Order: sequence, then C-alpha cells, then structure tokens
Amino acid sequence: MADTSSNSNATSNGVIDTGAQRVGKLYAKALLGAAERAGQTDAVVAELDAVVTDVLDAFPKFDSLLSSGMLTAAEAEGVLDRTFGKRLSPLLMNFLKVLATRGRIDCLRAIRQAALDQLDQMRGRARVTVSTATPLPAETLSKLGTRLRGMLAVEPVLEPKVDPDLIGGVLLRVGDTVYDGSVATRLAQVREQMINRSVHEIQSRRDRFGDPAGN
Repeated sequence: MADTSSNSNATSNGVIDTGAQRVGKLYAKALLGAAERAGQTDAVVAELDAVVTDVLDAFPKFDSLLSSGMLTAAEAEGVLDRTFGKRLSPLLMNFLKVLATRGRIDCLRAIRQAALDQLDQMRGRARVTVSTATPLPAETLSKLGTRLRGMLAVEPVLEPKVDPDLIGGVLLRVGDTVYDGSVATRLAQVREQMINRSVHEIQSRRDRFGDPAGN
C-alpha cells in the first residue's frame, strides 16, 4: 500500500483511526445492504477496493485533494464524475457522491476496510496475514491454508507479507489475534528471560549481602 500519511484518518503507517473506523462500519453496512438488494455485493466491494488501491494509493495527490475538505460538495461530485465517469457502477458512484455531500469522502479507506471485513463475515471467510522473512512457495501457502481451514472453521484468505525482521518462522494475524512463531520473537523471549534471571540474581545477592544473618 502506498504512503497514506496525507490522509487525515490514517497514521503514517496507514492505520485507520478509531473515529474513522466507526464511521466506516456504518457506511459499509449501508453500502452492503444496498448492494445485497441489487444482487451486486461482491462486485461493488471489489470496485470499492479498486478505487482505494488502484486510484487513491496510486495517486496520493488526488487522495489528498478529495480528503482535504477544501472542496465543496458540488466540486467533489464534479471531481468524482470526471475521474470515474461511467467506469464505476451507478450504485457505487451514487454512494461516493453521498459521501461527498456529507463530507465523509475522507473516510473512504475506513469504509473499504469495513466493507471487506463485513463481506468476509457474510461469506464465511477470514483474512489471514502471513508474515515471513522470505516469500513462501505456493505449495507451502496451500498447505498452510488447508491447516488453517480446519483450525478456524472458516475459509482462510491468505495475504502473504515479507518481513525480514522476523529472521525466520512465521507470524499469523487473524483479525486482532496474532499467532507468533517467528524466530525473532523466540530470541527476544530468550533474551528477556536471561535479563530477568540476571536481575533476579543481582537482587538476591544484594539482599544476601545486606542481611547480617546472611553473612
């Protein structure tokens, strides 16, 4: 994902703030409800995802313009028309214009994330971020997906991520739950245990020397 530091509802790491998350969940629910009634749920969510990843992330200046609050509702609608025209479904286009009218276009990332999460829940899926020090072969990912399917009782959607800081092993994130089997974490735990043991020994020696009964 491109740098989203210009977005008022995201941190420099692209993390959406709590207020935007609440707004995102409400608008995502409304969008999915309308899309379900029209029988276009998966297509509309895919469109929304593409708007964020292929347009906002790829063109940060355009993202900044939309989310700046400097445009009037009419101006924002005009920008949306000129940018997307007939390339988006009428349902999503109307939704974006509603956001512009209500001054919520800056919450588009939060809405997109909430829509993906809600659609996964509807479809019995769970997104799993798989972080490893080096890319995993497709066969390994497939085997991991099979194991997770039995563990989670839902269909896992694996999202591979390379993180050299892990050194080795794998770190899995399912929603807010992290399953950490990385070498880096195990080393950190060993290091912490060694530090704690040293501190305990120093404290014990100090107490022994400070206690006359111990001499």
